Amino acid sequence: MPAPKQTIRRSLLVTSAVLSSLALAAPAAVAAPKPSGSPSASASPSATPPASMSSVGGARLGRPGTQVNLASGVPVLPKDLSARSWIVADAESGEVLAAHNAHWRLAPASTLKMLFADTLLPKFPRDTKHKVVPSDLAGIGPGSSMVGIKEDETYTVHDLWLGVFLQSGNDAVHVLSAMNKGVENTVAEMNEHAEELQALDTHVVSPDGYDAEGQVSSAYDLTLIARSGMQKEDFREYASTVTAKFPGETKKGKKGKTVRKPFEIRNTNRLLAGDSDVPVYEGIAGVKNGNTTNAGATFTGVAERGGKVLLVTVMNPEKPEHNEVYKETARLFDWGFKAAGKVQPVGELVPPKGAEQAQPGANPSGEAGGSGDGGSGTAGTGSKPVAGASAADGSSGIGTALGITGGVLVLLAGAAFLVNRRWPLPDLVRRRTRP
Repeated sequence: MPAPKQTIRRSLLVTSAVLSSLALAAPAAVAAPKPSGSPSASASPSATPPASMSSVGGARLGRPGTQVNLASGVPVLPKDLSARSWIVADAESGEVLAAHNAHWRLAPASTLKMLFADTLLPKFPRDTKHKVVPSDLAGIGPGSSMVGIKEDETYTVHDLWLGVFLQSGNDAVHVLSAMNKGVENTVAEMNEHAEELQALDTHVVSPDGYDAEGQVSSAYDLTLIARSGMQKEDFREYASTVTAKFPGETKKGKKGKTVRKPFEIRNTNRLLAGDSDVPVYEGIAGVKNGNTTNAGATFTGVAERGGKVLLVTVMNPEKPEHNEVYKETARLFDWGFKAAGKVQPVGELVPPKGAEQAQPGANPSGEAGGSGDGGSGTAGTGSKPVAGASAADGSSGIGTALGITGGVLVLLAGAAFLVNRRWPLPDLVRRRTRP
């Protein structure tokens, strides 16, 4: 299916008439069926992609190898890419600018937590409290990344989501799953949501992304999932948080009084938080990284520069260099920003199945809070900018996407739509210099 041209770039006020006319004009997306048979095992995947893969988003995306329309004026792709699979897409129009084995079903690692968050975030107000019992932490895989949750301690939902997004805490995922009627129910809901998003390469076995037989996703699907997640104000906030305070263990102080001191946690997304060999990427605003034995390193990121908003997913670089997944992602972002507006797309990010059923006047921010709590679970209240919000329990950097010194701070506002023919994405319009 050829990717549509973006017809409306930005809009701060969208009337019901415009939304209605666009909904009527948009052609229905045609999703390819899931490949026959059970999903490929995540353990020891083949060294080469299948000869034929899903054609969701366009026939070329189902072909093995690199897909790009190089022409006069289009920059050449980076020559030093080693990832098994990657994709560069316009987050607003949904156009796929280039891809490599986009539908190859591979182990996703903790990038699967994007689907976990997109599925569960709307269910619980952020100020809901939960006391952890031993069964909440049962079944966590050995060697899992943990945020440091303790039994018999009480945490807010806000605390738990900070643990999921910043530290990729499998313990936080399991506690939230327990609140959601258990891991089995959560996995079923994640698979159902993946199908609704038309992420048909994805099969969930473990909600935290821990290596499990048959657990797979693809660069295409992870990009779809990230695009859906960025519709939610809370998701945008947590994904762009650099540091936060997390509740510690309750202990007795010197005078016999109980004290519970928080400790700092830091986002493991190196393009957002930086590292010794990876600078903070200018305009980065999330999303999620992962690393397991079977998956290798995986990453999906969103960044804005020069009025363009791109999504890039990179799966399993073969180069052994430290932080290679971030380095290859940064190079693909650089290419995408140079190529945007010049390169003809090779496919598109399809909308969810129910997108055409969206009603005018629906809440564009998609913030969490359940169905009956009057907004108590919103990421930021009222018209307060997301990036200006301070999290409870002394967290810092909530809702910010840090750029280099003197660079751009990108804020993902939930109060406005950006409208295109295929699917609206919240506008990315508010910018401030780094404090």
